[in-house]
Amino acid sequence: MTPAVFLLGFVTLSRLGELWLARRNTAELMSGGATEVAPGHYPAIVLLHALWLGSLWVFGTSQPVNGVWLAVFVLLQLGRIWVLTTMGSRWTTRIIVVPGERLVARGPYRYVNHPNYIVVIGEIAVLPLSLDLPWLGVVFTLLNAVVLTVRIRAENAGLDMVRHNAAR
Repeated sequence: MTPAVFLLGFVTLSRLGELWLARRNTAELMSGGATEVAPGHYPAIVLLHALWLGSLWVFGTSQPVNGVWLAVFVLLQLGRIWVLTTMGSRWTTRIIVVPGERLVARGPYRYVNHPNYIVVIGEIAVLPLSLDLPWLGVVFTLLNAVVLTVRIRAENAGLDMVRHNAAR
C-alpha cells in the first residue's frame, strides 16, 4: 500500500464515519422536534465531496505524499475534531434547527461563526496539494466556493431563526 493510498483510505473512512455520525445525530435531533432548514442544496454538497474524493482516488493514488502539506492537513484534522467535539450530538451535515436551544458559543465558535467551513475549505485545497495535484485543489476550491455561498446563506437564515426564538 502506497502512502497516498493509505492517506486516501484514512480520509475516505473518516468521511464515511462522519456521515454515519451525522445521520445518527440528525435522526436524534429530528425525533426531538428539530427541523431541517433549506435541504434543497444538500445533494450538491454530497456530490461535490464525492467527486472531490473520487478525483483524488483516480489521480492521486500513485502520487508521492508531500510531508509539508500533509502536516497542514493533519492540523486541519485537529480543527475538525475540535468542531465535532464542541458540537457533540448537535453536529450534522445538514442545517438542523432545534427549538428552544441556544447556539453553541464555545470552542472554535467563540472565535468564528462557521469554523467547520474553514476546515473544509482548507481540506479541499490542501489534500490535493499533499498529493501534488494543485489543479485539482483549484477546481474543487472554486466549486466549493459556489456551494458554500448557498450553504452559508441558508445556515445563517437558520441561525437567525434560533437567535430570534431565543430572544423571545
